[in-house]
Amino acid sequence: MTNTLIVYYSRKGENYCNGEIKNLEKGNTEIVAEMIRDITGGDIFQVNTAQPYPESYRACVGKAVDEYKKGARPELKEYMKNIEQYDIIFVGYPNWCGTMPMAMFTFLEHYDWRGKRIAPFCTNEGSGLGVSERDIKNICKGAEIEKGLSIHGAEAADSRNKVEVWLEELNI
Repeated sequence: MTNTLIVYYSRKGENYCNGEIKNLEKGNTEIVAEMIRDITGGDIFQVNTAQPYPESYRACVGKAVDEYKKGARPELKEYMKNIEQYDIIFVGYPNWCGTMPMAMFTFLEHYDWRGKRIAPFCTNEGSGLGVSERDIKNICKGAEIEKGLSIHGAEAADSRNKVEVWLEELNI
């Protein structure tokens, strides 16, 4: 069994991409998560909320902003049984409100991260990682937080080289 886990939240359907709303068959973060899995051979787990976000991009943004302002912790469909066997965990998400979607906060707050190595990656349309690295450090006490990777969402499908360079920098 591998000691690498890729955990991510991703949104398919209506998304903001290069200045316009497009319908994506697969979310950008999922594309990058699958690249990391393919390169590392790690296990993969997708975070899903119990109540799906609205299909409309604008309605989804409204809900995400509301959750952020309230510090909400949306209920998740499921959790992993345990993460004890994993040494390195890649944590992926789109940048929502300058950080991770609140569902990722829900997921991360559920586990003990002591002794783990966490490598964040984020897809976005120009806002980078925002304050998500800081937020992960605050949640995942006792973990070593690596320098995160920011991928322009519209370029996710063509980012394999960027992902490989980042993994080499992390000695993975």
